[in-house]
Amino acid sequence: MKVSHVSAADHDRVTAAVAAAEADTSGEIVTVIAAQSNDYDDVALVWASVIAFLAMSIVALAPDFYQGLYYRLTGGWGHELTANQWLGTVIAIGVLKWIGVWLILLWRPLRLWLTPRAILAARVRARAIDLFKVGTEAKTLGRTGVLLYVSLREHRADIVADEAIAAKVAPEVWGDAMAALVDLVRKGQPGAGMAEAVRQMGAVLTEHFPRGSENPNELPDRLIEL
Repeated sequence: MKVSHVSAADHDRVTAAVAAAEADTSGEIVTVIAAQSNDYDDVALVWASVIAFLAMSIVALAPDFYQGLYYRLTGGWGHELTANQWLGTVIAIGVLKWIGVWLILLWRPLRLWLTPRAILAARVRARAIDLFKVGTEAKTLGRTGVLLYVSLREHRADIVADEAIAAKVAPEVWGDAMAALVDLVRKGQPGAGMAEAVRQMGAVLTEHFPRGSENPNELPDRLIEL
């Protein structure tokens, strides 16, 4: 069963905000919210490999210490390890470390916390662009569609505009809308954040793309939840 991350009231709030924002503009706003933009499996793989390599390096660089530890643990009854046995021990330690770190990083919050911010931002942006190409790009007669995308676990959002809007509105113009959105998302109010961002986006669109004599609703107003 699909788990909803925003309430029915939030869905209604965002939908109403989109309808109001589009009332005075030929622009079309699409809103999408997702729990997470990426699994970051590659990040977990890198961390597991780095920790395993460091563990193997430490053991290999201080063999006397670890052999002494081995003898103490065996009460002095352990036999001296051959070169092949020692190599196998080092490899086994690396494998166990790798598996251990990988299992720990199955916990999503820790995996996200260990993911560099630049990677988080890039993955959210990539997901937003993918969704824009599928559901918004060239879907309006005047190429006036714009996507507002929110990724909850990353606490990040993005705005992607079709070519007519991008030609007139610089990316930094959306800054205030993005700041208001992210602030409220971090406070646990994604619906309110998206509604406020939509309101501010509507003001920008009205300035650059005022409503014409005909203003068909070419894209859905409803909040799309992934």
